[in-house]
Amino acid sequence: MVGSLLGTEVQRVEDPDLLRGRGTYIGNLAADGLLHIGFVRSHVAHAEIVGIDTAEAAAAPGVVGAYVAADLDLPVPPPFVEVNPNVKRPPLATDRVRFVGEPVAVVVGESAAAVADALELVDVDYRELPVVADLERALDADAELQFPELGSNIAAGYRDRAGDSALDGADVVVRARIENQRVAVVPLEGNAVAVQPGGPEQDHDITVHVSTQMPHGVRAGLAKAFGFDAERVRVIAPHVGGGFGGKAGAISEHVVAVGLALKLGRPVRWVEGRSENMQGMPHGRGQVQYAELGLRRDGEIVGMRCRVVGDCGAYAGFGGSLALGPTRTMAQGVYAIPRISYDGIASLTNTTPVGAFRGAGRPESAAMVERMMDLAAAELEMDPVALRRKNFLVPDSFPYKTVTGATYDSGEYAVPFDEALRLAGYEELRVEQARRIEAGETKLLGIGVSAYVEITGGGSGEYAEVEVHADGARIRVGTSAHGQGHATAFAMIVNDTLGIPVDKIEFIQSDTSEVPRGGGTGGSRSLQIGGSAVRQAGTEVLRRAKEIAASRLEAGVEDIEVTEAGELGVAGVPSATVTWAEVVAAVEDERLAANVDFAPDGATFPFGGHVSVVEIDVETGQVTPLRHIAVDDCGRVLNPLLVRGQQHGGAAQGIAQALWEQVTFDADGNPETATLADYSIPSAAELPFFEASNTETLTPLNPLGAKGIGESATVGSTPAVQNAVVDALKHLGVRHVDMPATPERVWRAIRDGASAAYWQEPPAAFATLPLRPDDTPDEEEAVV
Repeated sequence: MVGSLLGTEVQRVEDPDLLRGRGTYIGNLAADGLLHIGFVRSHVAHAEIVGIDTAEAAAAPGVVGAYVAADLDLPVPPPFVEVNPNVKRPPLATDRVRFVGEPVAVVVGESAAAVADALELVDVDYRELPVVADLERALDADAELQFPELGSNIAAGYRDRAGDSALDGADVVVRARIENQRVAVVPLEGNAVAVQPGGPEQDHDITVHVSTQMPHGVRAGLAKAFGFDAERVRVIAPHVGGGFGGKAGAISEHVVAVGLALKLGRPVRWVEGRSENMQGMPHGRGQVQYAELGLRRDGEIVGMRCRVVGDCGAYAGFGGSLALGPTRTMAQGVYAIPRISYDGIASLTNTTPVGAFRGAGRPESAAMVERMMDLAAAELEMDPVALRRKNFLVPDSFPYKTVTGATYDSGEYAVPFDEALRLAGYEELRVEQARRIEAGETKLLGIGVSAYVEITGGGSGEYAEVEVHADGARIRVGTSAHGQGHATAFAMIVNDTLGIPVDKIEFIQSDTSEVPRGGGTGGSRSLQIGGSAVRQAGTEVLRRAKEIAASRLEAGVEDIEVTEAGELGVAGVPSATVTWAEVVAAVEDERLAANVDFAPDGATFPFGGHVSVVEIDVETGQVTPLRHIAVDDCGRVLNPLLVRGQQHGGAAQGIAQALWEQVTFDADGNPETATLADYSIPSAAELPFFEASNTETLTPLNPLGAKGIGESATVGSTPAVQNAVVDALKHLGVRHVDMPATPERVWRAIRDGASAAYWQEPPAAFATLPLRPDDTPDEEEAVV
């Protein structure tokens, strides 16, 4: 067959339904007898619950019931990642609340309006306790304990055996305290769930429609929590209005909804409001990093020491693992660093729990390493580009085992980095930067660079089935797309394998009754793992089809090929062909289908180079991004249109963190950014045009040669923009500006100049940590 679609731009087949208003979301799901639920959420950050009076709410018009934890006796859902088994979050608060927004009661009614009115009638009596809202303050000896039985606010932690020795032999050591601030996920659609009770006489005990990235993960979590046979739980994810890591696994509100549906024998629905989402959906990032980089005078790196505090928030869920797992695993970045010492703490605070957000631990690591490289370049009076080139890992070192335990599959880090510099016109930008400074202009130019590597895929495998029928083909796959373009990409793979037109290929996902198993979508795993499963399943269908065609055409199996017309024929004999419909008919009572579970040979490591160009008004501190150049290497590019879309989305979120976004709390744990009037999400008007391109360095770990792309631009963009801000001010003595680089922060940096402090001694708690066991897994713990 000639004319493969792979590598070409194919328009998304998913879009027509969305553009024509045929999308299906939890909010417009219809069900007979549907009840609505709403949560009473704590307005204090830390308190004992003295009592909850639901009587008036329960008696309100249109209300079916109002319940507290003791009324429902709900199980605790298994966490997506368990950091500390002694720090569990109940679905509804029991004896105390630990953050503003924690659910304490639930109201069920015949309409959403009735529920909203009744929520105001629930009276909760709190005895307030001292609050610790800062992740470092939580480590002080006199800080209020979130879980007194732990003896501290450290949910988990370790220190490295190397310690200060990682810096031995350095002529120069640069140090910085770096904040990777907490950010909100802010999907267009918040969390949402609708639960239909079943029974013994039906196919399922419950059917759950849920806005999630991982339907099979939700099924497993709910089945385990309630003691169901997993096959008796059906989970369906309809269209999902954004996930970005925030919709992974079963959550507390899911458990409450299931419990109520079972108790009342009627379907129930909950759709999260925006303020609920800002307070309740796990936030991302949330790290303070104490980093020290040792170098020789010629710029060669000799070692690095990192002490990182990660904010768990109120409970030690997934977010608590990020500073201990993926941030450590990727701490070496793209550089030849012979020694690394890394200590990590997961800190408990009276704030919204922290979870995954696009990149989940890897952007934090890249931001730390890339800031240290620019600090080192300034100290050594070297160009930051030259310093990076001097220390890049070289191509013939791959596969490469890092100091922190990752095995990089393939890489040529200078190639996308140099291409980004070429596209940016780096030397010309430096000339213009110098001209503005010499002329005394008030609009300064900053040029920031970053070189990154991240980890994707790995972990568990993925299920796929490919079936050919008389009218085309059907794909079933265990990933769960919510905007990435899986239907398009996977149809292209089947087209490339079987020659069946893309518009004749049906795509089925996100329903556990239609797809028996699956890992869902996260960690940029879908194409490299799910796509490889589709490729293998399609190849097996082709093998069986060739045998049938060979019999009908009286030819050898080895001579059968897919023709340019999308049929099966004999090589060199144009007239000897059979259609797919004829092959299907020859199968008789069986389906022409194959299913596989593809397991990758390991994680893959995408990489790239970004250049950011910003303009800073020295009189106001205002930062305006002018250009952003992203050259990302995700292995084989199957559809440049889809890849470019992921690059644009990732860069937008990364730039937003660098310049605008931050979740903040006051000293009493009250959220200060609980609405979109307070939390700064940029529009397209604030963002520059993205100049995105790719290099292709294939991985040997899957048959497609593909790596992940969904999070790469977020990893590369944030440090490039932060470096650009500092670069614009370096002639004024400025060496560091924490994110987000707001006008006030930039103005203060200009005012303080070289006198600004950006290092302090790490918390004393690091010295009390146990040593990290030598046998702790490295690479797999970093893949989300």
